[in-house]
Amino acid sequence: MTDAVLVALISGACTLLGSLGGVMATSSLTTYRIKRLEEAVSQHNRVVERTFRLEGRMDEVEHEVRDLKTYHRP
Repeated sequence: MTDAVLVALISGACTLLGSLGGVMATSSLTTYRIKRLEEAVSQHNRVVERTFRLEGRMDEVEHEVRDLKTYHRP
């Protein structure tokens, strides 16, 4: 083999390894960020569910207070 062909093969192999390394690093970072985003969405959904339940309880309390006010009117 000539020197030019050998240099081209070595350059191609190094380029391939570098590209694969970059793709793998980007993939792992993307996976990590998606996992963190899923955790944040899950926490948000729990807050929304708790708020919905609390709003339902507040409606019940408001009805009870209204009933007590009408019951204790002079």
